[in-house]
Amino acid sequence: MSRLLKFNIFRYNPKDEQSAPHMQEFVLEETDSMTLFIALNRIREEQDSSLQFDFCCRAGICGSCGMVINGRPGLACHTKTKDLPGEITLLPLPVFKLVGDLSVDTGSWFREMYTKTESWIHTNKKFDPVALEERMDNKQAVDIYELERCVECGCCISACGTARLREDFMGAAALNRVARFLIDPRDKRTENDYYEIIGNDMGIFGCMGLLACEDVCPKHLPLQNQLGFLRRKMGITSLKRIFKK
Repeated sequence: MSRLLKFNIFRYNPKDEQSAPHMQEFVLEETDSMTLFIALNRIREEQDSSLQFDFCCRAGICGSCGMVINGRPGLACHTKTKDLPGEITLLPLPVFKLVGDLSVDTGSWFREMYTKTESWIHTNKKFDPVALEERMDNKQAVDIYELERCVECGCCISACGTARLREDFMGAAALNRVARFLIDPRDKRTENDYYEIIGNDMGIFGCMGLLACEDVCPKHLPLQNQLGFLRRKMGITSLKRIFKK
C-alpha cells in the first residue's frame, strides 16, 4: 500500500500585504518513482494552484528547483520521496531574495557575481570569425569542463555559514568560477589580477572551511579541492606582494 506523505510547506507572498509567513500542510499519496518535483506539481494541480516554486528542465540541469528539503538544500527534481521520511518540510533557499513560497531569485545574485569576478576570457587577441578554434590540451579541457558543470542552483550558497552571516561574501559558486578561469590558458590575467578580486575577506580568505557547499552540491563538483587550490594560490601571491614592498 502506498504511503500518505505529509508536506509542511513554507507559504508567503512578499508582494501581498495581507500575507504572513506560515507553514501549510498538504497530504499526498506516494506513487512509484515520485520526486519532489512531481509531488509539488500534483499539489499545485490538485490542491492549491497558488503554490509558488520554480522548475524548468526536470533533469537537474537548470538548477531552478533548489529548496531546503528537511533542513538540507537540494534539487526537488533530484530528490525521490522514497528516500525521505513520511513527513517532509520544504523551505525556500536562504540568502537569496524571496519571490514567493519556495521560489527565490537566484538570477540577480549570479548576475552580480559574474560581474564581480569578471567572468569572461581576458585576452588581447583579436577575434577572427573564420579562424579555426585553438586546440587545447585534453587534460586542461577536462579540468575546465569539470568546473563548468555548475548549474547555478544556489544550494552551495544557502548551505554556506559565511554567506548566511555576510551578504558581501562571494561563496563557493563564485570562487569555483574564478578557479575555472585561473586554469584556462586563454585567460591572460595574472595571479595579482585574481588577487584583487578574491584575495580578501569577501573572497577566499572569508571561507571558514566548513565545506557544507561540497556536501550539498547536486552536481558533486570538487569544491573542496578548488577552495584549497585558490587559498594556496592567493596565500602565496599575498606573501609575494608583502615581500615585494
